[in-house]
Amino acid sequence: MKALIFITLFALHFTTYSIKAADENNTVPGLTAAGAALGMHGVDPVAFLEINNRVQGSAEYTGVFDGVAYYFDSQANLDTFSKSPKKYIPQNGGFCTFGVSVGKKFDGNPRFASIENGKLYLFLNEVIFKEFKKDKSGTIRKAANNWKRIKSIAATAL
Repeated sequence: MKALIFITLFALHFTTYSIKAADENNTVPGLTAAGAALGMHGVDPVAFLEINNRVQGSAEYTGVFDGVAYYFDSQANLDTFSKSPKKYIPQNGGFCTFGVSVGKKFDGNPRFASIENGKLYLFLNEVIFKEFKKDKSGTIRKAANNWKRIKSIAATAL
């Protein structure tokens, strides 16, 4: 009986954890070998922030933070991330910052991204990215305020 209770609680914990990650972080469908969904479309966040280069990471170098797996181009980048993951993860759970500024959770695509004050912001597409450029600080401010409200709400419910 104790074993059944333990297994049930264990399963409930990880089911809840997975749901939370899906609601609060933009990830691709499915799981990586690390057991977590992939963030940033597999682009190495350390390379992005350190050298402003969209380098595709490798599953060989996978780091997991807050229920999301990130791929890195090298062991050195994975080690850098592991020391300070919050510095490298995209803002607004990796969702489109412009979308979050209007209360929505759209895909954040690393092809359309901006580094502002050392933080990484992702956008849905080129059109949305151009809109962001018209009022960067206003969009970031609105997104930060909205993120507090919508962080734990599923994208489909917005």
